[in-house]
Amino acid sequence: MIYKILSSTEWEQAQATGEFSGTEMDRQSGFIHLSGADQVVETARRFFAGVTGLTVLAVDPDRLGAALRWEASRGGALFPHLYAALPVGAVVTAHPLPADRPAADAIADLLR
Repeated sequence: MIYKILSSTEWEQAQATGEFSGTEMDRQSGFIHLSGADQVVETARRFFAGVTGLTVLAVDPDRLGAALRWEASRGGALFPHLYAALPVGAVVTAHPLPADRPAADAIADLLR
């Protein structure tokens, strides 16, 4: 499983259209940033500290095809990057994160 953290509003919009075209940062990068199970907590800690109204998606990488590439990123670690819109059908589960806890802590609990 791979993961995407996004605003709950972005997830609602994706459900309405059938796909997620990325956050502003994703669009600037030219791909959708995703994280492996061993990376998503640190991603939340670095990029979503203090942010509320988030949802974390668990995505089946086998449903993404050739548009998914594992590329070196933070510290040389290989991260999943999606060079296409993320189809809602590839999302196995969506977990709204509680507003009263840091996103990293809530995601760590989900992965246990």
